[in-house]
Amino acid sequence: MTDTITVVDNRTGREYTLPIVDGTIRASDLAQIRAEGDDHGLMAYDPAYLNTASCRSTITFIDGDKGILRYRGYPIEQVAETASFLETAYLLLEGELPTATQLAAWEDDVKYHTYVHTNITKFLSGFRYDAHPMGMLLGAVGALSTFYPDAKDIHDPHSRYVQRVRLMAKVPTIAAFLFRHSRGLPYVFPRNDLGYIGNFVNMTFEIGGKHEPNPVLQRALEILLILHADHEQNCSTSAVRSVGSSQVDPFSAVSAGIAALYGPLHGGANEAVLRMLDEIGDVANVPAFIESVKAGKGRLMGFGHRVYKSYDPRAKLIKRVADDVFEQTGLNPKLKIAVELERIALEDEYFVSRRLYPNVDFYSGLIYQAMGYPTDYFTVLFALGRLPGWIAQWEEMLRDKEQKIARPRQIYVGAAERPFVPLAERG
Repeated sequence: MTDTITVVDNRTGREYTLPIVDGTIRASDLAQIRAEGDDHGLMAYDPAYLNTASCRSTITFIDGDKGILRYRGYPIEQVAETASFLETAYLLLEGELPTATQLAAWEDDVKYHTYVHTNITKFLSGFRYDAHPMGMLLGAVGALSTFYPDAKDIHDPHSRYVQRVRLMAKVPTIAAFLFRHSRGLPYVFPRNDLGYIGNFVNMTFEIGGKHEPNPVLQRALEILLILHADHEQNCSTSAVRSVGSSQVDPFSAVSAGIAALYGPLHGGANEAVLRMLDEIGDVANVPAFIESVKAGKGRLMGFGHRVYKSYDPRAKLIKRVADDVFEQTGLNPKLKIAVELERIALEDEYFVSRRLYPNVDFYSGLIYQAMGYPTDYFTVLFALGRLPGWIAQWEEMLRDKEQKIARPRQIYVGAAERPFVPLAERG
């Protein structure tokens, strides 16, 4: 057998042969390597899962060194430029591109469920006017599990499909409602004569029954959502899988993903880019800012990625989207700073040698801002985009017979056994 690795335990001199499957060894195979008969065997120690695969997946493929991202085998460039968001969601959820009949049925099912229970509006009214939109989204999506107790029947395929539709249909409505809540505006209810993106935009921006749709901006928003639809085992997706492994309902599992995305290291990166551009202030200040970063006095936000070690393929698409958007809205002064920052960084050996290239967050915040969305709402838009990926990953985890409830091991480094000291005797 050639697909194996031989391990010699220098403590004992014993030799072990471990099988290699799909370029991996099973961590559980390490348990047979023991120094003494009564120890528990070796474990793999991997903080933050830098080199540990927690699952097998057929949903998204990434080659970070080559800058490749594919949904179900289809290059992201082709999907984003050609498909609609609901078509992309169908692909992620079902594994294949829909026929015209299948897509029409999927779109109709989602439209039918866009309204939310009136008690949801009462729930949202309990938040302060200045509550962070992601906190409101987290609470409201988690609350949906109490409205649909049938969602607990996670092993029934029909029930899973119904919850899938409910999530795709109702989360944009909730997101639009909390956008209005933050501005003290009355809620605008869904219009099912509009498409998925058009309906969401109308619910956020309609004033007095009027809203003039801009097809260029709506398509730009759709492309951004498609680019965020799934991205392998990132923090929020891992949270959805881990919480879902307890066999909780999908609303609760997705709310775990929202909670993870709420963190500034995950969903808040495009906000950080805008703060950086504000700090720079003017194109003339870019060279000095670059030098300060190289001197360790700051960070170049929107550059580099945990996975991509070349140009993020999504960033290339977003840059083209930015051109389309600013042609409609007029140039944002920050864009000139961003373009100059990118130009200098891509020519500077300091950043090139470290393989720091623009990522998906570098231009997305500028685009959202140009569309009229405030910075604290950017992560909500991220969540809307990531929603079909979360659902697809949750369902794949549920159907994977190898998966059990998530329970990582630990290495205990605390105190050894010691006698308990009564309170009266503690000095």
